[in-house]
Amino acid sequence: MAVYAIGDVQGCFDPLRRLLDKLDFDPARDRLWLTGDLVNRGPKSLETVRFVRGLGATAVTVLGNHDLTLLAIAAGHVKPGKKDTFHDVLDAPDAAELIDWIRHLPMLHHDDALGFTMVHAGLSPHWDLDLARTCAAEVEAVLRGPDHADFLAHMFGSEPRVWHDELAGEERLRHIVNVMTRMRFCGPDGSLSFDQKGPPGSQPPGLKPWFELPGRRNAGLRLITGHWAALGYHRAPGLYALDSGCIWGQHLTALRLDAVEPPCCVDCYEMRKTKNRADQGI
Repeated sequence: MAVYAIGDVQGCFDPLRRLLDKLDFDPARDRLWLTGDLVNRGPKSLETVRFVRGLGATAVTVLGNHDLTLLAIAAGHVKPGKKDTFHDVLDAPDAAELIDWIRHLPMLHHDDALGFTMVHAGLSPHWDLDLARTCAAEVEAVLRGPDHADFLAHMFGSEPRVWHDELAGEERLRHIVNVMTRMRFCGPDGSLSFDQKGPPGSQPPGLKPWFELPGRRNAGLRLITGHWAALGYHRAPGLYALDSGCIWGQHLTALRLDAVEPPCCVDCYEMRKTKNRADQGI
């Protein structure tokens, strides 16, 4: 059995199938992790959602910001943007079932046996694994509960930008969502900055990529993330970032999780950078 993690698909169904063929992926034998953002901007969101849903327990997918946007649009709280392309999901005869399936996806996935944790964007520097799992469970409970439509109506917004243990209610849930699905750069105190979407080095002074903040409480984890296409396929101590920009004309990236060695030193990363990589351009 092989376990593969793949970066943001965003409706790029044909590249996904080509990549799985290249990996000789067998759903009866192998397992698949997906970093979220199954939908939007690409041409085949509907085919992607139906395919992944059809894999059942073979695949685990965490929620991304585009998936949450689809839920908010389906609930009538947001209008589709000019660049949004998930109308095929919304207009499908099985739309209600597909939306309900997306609504029940997790915010975070952790596997003790493999030693990996997957989240769409990242984790707050203030969170260890236990707190991150608690925060994820709080959002999941609301999304899956009877008041999910009200939550989706108040989910969007950029405040509060800094985590405090005292955060409660809508502000707490909104911050958790923003950390797990939108975060890229942070200030020294972990405050979120949403204006910069370029690669590391393009940000103004005082900001760092979230995974470079000193004292990060989750630095001992091995995190699988997506979301940051400008970062691309990126490996750093404790981080495997897999959004390599398929939607922008690049490729999908897969990492075989059961074949990744625990990191031994920073100097080894460049030598191992392509060892477990498989990609297929669109």
